[in-house]
Amino acid sequence: MLLVPSLTKLPRIRHAFFTRDGGVSEGIYASLNGGVGSNDAPDKVAENRARMASVLGVAPSHLVTPYQVHSADVAVTDAPWTAETRPRADALVTRTPGLAIGVSTADCGPLLFADSDAGVIGAAHAGWRGAFTGVIEATLAAMEKLGADRSRVVVALGPTISQPNYEVGPEFVDRFLAADVDNARFFADSARPGHAMFDLKGYIADRVARAGVDHFTDLGLCTYAQPDRFYSYRRTTQRGEPDYGRHINAIALGE
Repeated sequence: MLLVPSLTKLPRIRHAFFTRDGGVSEGIYASLNGGVGSNDAPDKVAENRARMASVLGVAPSHLVTPYQVHSADVAVTDAPWTAETRPRADALVTRTPGLAIGVSTADCGPLLFADSDAGVIGAAHAGWRGAFTGVIEATLAAMEKLGADRSRVVVALGPTISQPNYEVGPEFVDRFLAADVDNARFFADSARPGHAMFDLKGYIADRVARAGVDHFTDLGLCTYAQPDRFYSYRRTTQRGEPDYGRHINAIALGE
């Protein structure tokens, strides 16, 4: 697992950006696949998530992740849920001790948030669509409703696909430029005519800064570039593999 010093030093906060190491899954899912939406054996996914929960200091039932839909929707939670009742959202916030909230990723940007003074934490799945439509800002707003102050909020970005490995088509570029011509700085030329390389990490960092957050850390790691360490949806697609594992990125508030 990966830890961020800016979060580690906060009182009562436990967190982890889990890699693909340390689990029981096999084959294309090897080894710490936490994706309940994958086609991996459910018992192996459950064991992997139990191991993650233990690291975070919570019971397996108290590590919760939403049904992600690439939205800007945020769910506020104060208790675990069942597979049938988990919310359709791409971010979670809570002020409940003993509950670990997380998101799953395999190239998109995982963000963890904490205001330890207020005892409010958050986790967001920021793919291009979620970041573009405001999941970062929505997470901060939901945290503020629970008593957080964004001037104190610490935000960390975990392993995310990097610009050299993220090629997009012209319609993608047009969407971003139509929203703000200044978004051109997040695109670089591609070897393929009409295509571009998108800097998702840079775009996320910019949205975080524009939202008024002063304490931001990017781990600087690329999911696509390190197959032995990270799952990657794009790498799996290019290889023609049938499925892929998911990382869990989670944060918990101690008792």
